[in-house]
Parts: sequence; C-alpha cells; structure tokens
Amino acid sequence: MMLFRDRIDAGQQLASRLMEYADNPDVLVLALPRGGVPVAYEVARALHAPLDVFVVRKLGVPGQEELAMGAIASGGVRVLNEEVVQGLGIPDWMIDETARHELRELKAREREYRGDQLPPEVQGRTVILIDDGLATGSTMRAAIAALRTQKPARIVVAVPVGSPSTCAELRLEADEVVCYRTPEPFFAVGLWYGDFTQTDSEEVRELLERAEQERSLAGHGV
Repeated sequence: MMLFRDRIDAGQQLASRLMEYADNPDVLVLALPRGGVPVAYEVARALHAPLDVFVVRKLGVPGQEELAMGAIASGGVRVLNEEVVQGLGIPDWMIDETARHELRELKAREREYRGDQLPPEVQGRTVILIDDGLATGSTMRAAIAALRTQKPARIVVAVPVGSPSTCAELRLEADEVVCYRTPEPFFAVGLWYGDFTQTDSEEVRELLERAEQERSLAGHGV
C-alpha cells in the first residue's frame, strides 16, 4: 500500500506535477509545519522558488483533543467544523478559550521556526501551499482563509496524497488543487508512507536555513 518511501520521496514526486511554476519569480512555496516542510523543501528546490512556513494550529475538542472542531492560522483567522461543533453542542466560550491557547502556541511556533525574520510578502504572488497529506482538510482550510486576507494572486494547494472527497471540496476554496495520489479508501495520511516519522522543530529550522542558503548561492551564480 506504500506510495512514498518518506516525505523526501513524496516531495520529489509532487514536484513533477508543479513544474509549470518553475523559475517564476512570483511563486512562493509555503509549508504547513511540521510534516509539510520536508515535502515543500523538495518542491521549492525543484521549482527554484523561495520556501517559508505558514503556521496553523488545530482546535481540538476539549477532552477529545485528537478530534478537530476547527483550526486557526497566522493572522488570527479561525475556521470551524460546524458539523463537529453542532453535533457535540460545543459552546462559544469553550471554542474561544481553546482558540486563545492555540493562538499563543501559534505565535511561539512562528518565533521558533522563523526567529526574528518577518514573514514573506504574499500580496500579488502565486502561493503554493503544501502539506504531507490531506485527511479532513480543516488545517488547510484555515491556511487558505488566512492567505486570502493577504491578497495573493493565486493559491495552489499541493499534497502528495489526499482523501478524494477532501481534495474535491478544497477545489471550491483554492484556485488550484494538486493531489498527486487520491487512494480509495483513504483511511489516514501516514498509511501511504513507508517512513512517516514525526518531523521535529530542529529539522524544520535546518530545512528553512538550507533553502535560504541555496537560494542565496544560486542568486550569486555559485
């Protein structure tokens, strides 16, 4: 059932579907950390495009944190899964409290990954938004909504593997959706990877720094 050896392999395969965006100075690759970063690094490298992160935090149902009732993203944009919220009768105060906590975590993660560097300019650019897979899509929806407020010219969602229904639904929200593989039945993202070891923060920082160094060297013709 394995489709990819690891996230590096997945990124290299995904890049083959995005080559129309290569060598375009208006293209920016944004990864959803942490698992999306190794995938996005390979894509950015193939396209000769800059790489950065776009931090999104899941809003877990209190007491059932693995169940997402929504997500928040950079810029304070909040996306709720109304089916979960209404189905469980979750009150507004509980959503607000969870969102405040996750917003603090989101800001801490941004500092951890990017340090004092400002986020890249998004307005007027083609943004390729990458994760290592799509299951429910709540995290990606939050990212799309947040990016829209920054007025990019185009949002392209790109993942190595995704639920067929989620990929179809996101086509209503993004300008383009590239799901390299859409197996049915889907089950879970990690099922399709030989190695789905968790990406840690140090690897995220290292890949961002390496991408910046490679871009700098290429700019100087080295």
